[in-house]
Amino acid sequence: MKHLLTTISLCVFGTVYAQPTDSALFFFNKGMEEKNAKRYLVASQHFNKAIQFNPSFTEALIENAYTCMEMRKSDQAKALFIKVNEISPTNKVAIKELMTLYFNYRKFEKAIEFANQCKECEEASRIIGMSRYQQEDYPAAESALKAALAKNPADAEATYTLARAYVDMEEYKKALPYYEKAVKMDGAKAMWMYEQGILLFNQSEYPKAMAAFQLAAQHGYVQSHDFMENLGYASLYSGEYDKGEK
Repeated sequence: MKHLLTTISLCVFGTVYAQPTDSALFFFNKGMEEKNAKRYLVASQHFNKAIQFNPSFTEALIENAYTCMEMRKSDQAKALFIKVNEISPTNKVAIKELMTLYFNYRKFEKAIEFANQCKECEEASRIIGMSRYQQEDYPAAESALKAALAKNPADAEATYTLARAYVDMEEYKKALPYYEKAVKMDGAKAMWMYEQGILLFNQSEYPKAMAAFQLAAQHGYVQSHDFMENLGYASLYSGEYDKGEK
């Protein structure tokens, strides 16, 4: 009789123990259905229920975080990815998303911390480089940005940031080719064109400087007194006397 009671107790315990997992999976599947149908608010409610039944359900936490991001609730998404990272410190999904979120939040040291845990992530070198630039660690930014551009040579923002790093290190000749590449890749950044013109002017490349200033003006750069003065001198030194007099 005692053995029978023990067996019954074990069976009951097993049923009670299994119930939260079954319930969590049920609400997780409901959440995925709603998420795939782009009913994000309802999906998040289902994921929250799944997490209530199983607080360590990493898949539900991750999908809920992505659902929050679809609703532009980045604070909630970050908190959910942090929870995943606490439960599973090696979870690459959480590491990658936290790397990006911290960068977007301008928490550069945290962004670097997570990027260093995800060296295989496509954006890791880029985020390290851009973050180091913001921290004014220009040599470290140079190294990381070069690694990022080796993976993605068409990254205009990284190319421009590398050019800026060289300017801030007063390595102007190294900056010029990266300015040229950045402007060619993104032909809508009037500020980049103007900065390129200033750099060319200071290197006594006056015809190229004049062309860069003119291109900046064509793309909407404000033609202030300083702008017109720089354009005027570049024109004069290029032999374009009529344009210089203006």
